[in-house]
Amino acid sequence: MADNAAFFALVRGYVQGVGFRYSALYEARGLGLCGYVKNEPDGSVAVYAEGEREALASFREWLEQGPCGARVDSVQAHSRSPCGYYSSFVIET
Repeated sequence: MADNAAFFALVRGYVQGVGFRYSALYEARGLGLCGYVKNEPDGSVAVYAEGEREALASFREWLEQGPCGARVDSVQAHSRSPCGYYSSFVIET
């Protein structure tokens, strides 16, 4: 747990209505991360993820591309301290 970290990111582009949240859920769970993904009213997708630094780096890279059908224009990610609130990765509404 000592090497755990977290980040919050806003993903912008054509990222809603293309399965982005479900693909992110699958990716994050596969990497053993906790947190959430959710659609924002402005058309972006918000992501909070925490876990091992290496897994977070892989997930952050994945966010740059997203799933097939998505077009990611930008990812604004900011480091956070892990909160430990989430026990798995979920889709929030």
